[in-house]
Amino acid sequence: MTLAAPDPTRTVPLPLRDQADVRDRWFTQRLLDLLPVLMDRAGIDLWLVTGREYNEDPVLATLLPATWLSARRRTVLVLHRSDDGVTAVAVSRYPVGQFLPAWSPGRRVAEGDEWAEVRRIVEQAAPRRIGIDVSADFALADGLSCSEHDRLTAALGPWADRLVPAEELVVGWLETRLPEEIAALDALNRLAGEVIAAAFGPPVVVVGETTAADLAWWIRQRLADLGADAWFHPVVDLQRAGVPPRAAGGALLPAVPYDEPVLPGDLLHCDVGLTSLGLATDTQRNAYVLRPGEGAAPDGLRRALATGNRLQDLVTDRLVVGRTGNEVLAAVRGAAAAEGIDGDVYSHPVGFHGHGAGPAIGRWDDQSGVPGAGDRRLHPDTVYALELCVRVPVPEWGGQPVRMALEEGIALTDAGVRYLGDRQTDLLLVGP
Repeated sequence: MTLAAPDPTRTVPLPLRDQADVRDRWFTQRLLDLLPVLMDRAGIDLWLVTGREYNEDPVLATLLPATWLSARRRTVLVLHRSDDGVTAVAVSRYPVGQFLPAWSPGRRVAEGDEWAEVRRIVEQAAPRRIGIDVSADFALADGLSCSEHDRLTAALGPWADRLVPAEELVVGWLETRLPEEIAALDALNRLAGEVIAAAFGPPVVVVGETTAADLAWWIRQRLADLGADAWFHPVVDLQRAGVPPRAAGGALLPAVPYDEPVLPGDLLHCDVGLTSLGLATDTQRNAYVLRPGEGAAPDGLRRALATGNRLQDLVTDRLVVGRTGNEVLAAVRGAAAAEGIDGDVYSHPVGFHGHGAGPAIGRWDDQSGVPGAGDRRLHPDTVYALELCVRVPVPEWGGQPVRMALEEGIALTDAGVRYLGDRQTDLLLVGP
């Protein structure tokens, strides 16, 4: 009996076995259709990715079969660009999915002799430029350890002169999404919103008893129960009339302690990231705790959210393929100042990793631009966490400023920008 391929856009999270099937199919497509284009763009003929068990190159996990949860002993992946596409060879004691084995099964290879096999493959391929994972600007592209670099250069001999940083290739591989991956991220962002909505409602929130810390742990447990891991511990914080925000790193942050019970009139905020299918999300939501007799949040808080939505529009209007992250940031800040919006933008790529490789668009504690990562240009078929905040005085709180922080998944394609999941344009409401 032939089973239908699992559809991650309909049911997330999928069972682990179905996830493995989806991920391996995606990898095949990425290897055949995406990697040759990226290698040509980077001008790299042969890419070497090496890692040792428990000290893996960060990019290695994106190249291994879904059933491999780490490298085994030493695992060296060799990807050679030729006229026929990309030939993928694994220098490993164990079979590595779709990679060709460097030696026949059963052949005994002494520890350390893997490097001789790497040298043999390189000599046979005779590449002009050999990419290795070293980078000053992107940690995810800097996974070749010092000792492995030393062993590699010694083994390659004169071929070591052709080693070049593979930063452009690694970042392109990590940031570029297949249409199927974008569709799955749409479903995963929707799931994140559903979990947050459940956390900010009855019976989870008991006004006067439940704390922000309680809610953070509930969200993390709920994700675990669903089979979607949290890639960071969820953050839940409170803002309250009469408790002004505190200054930290040049920014204003909520000052209500995490162990304080939620009270009527509070503004609840959370930051949640989940992983499933080898992909990550990053989402922030805001909710208002109704006072007795209230049916809606105060106008001042709703205006603060609308101001945040307007800053989102200013960002998405300026996310243009070919611009650098720093150029986008400068353009947005100029437009925001012209409209009198007091806010910060600190958006970042998301995909295989929550804080992914690619153009950085500001940082929460530095709005002057990001040297290196901010100088990278935007490419199509990439996904970002549109992360920002605005500071708005609330008349109902005696003019006390509120920090309205928002974060949504968005996809940048040749067709423009679209939101993944449901964009928050109204405050969630928590009943008294």
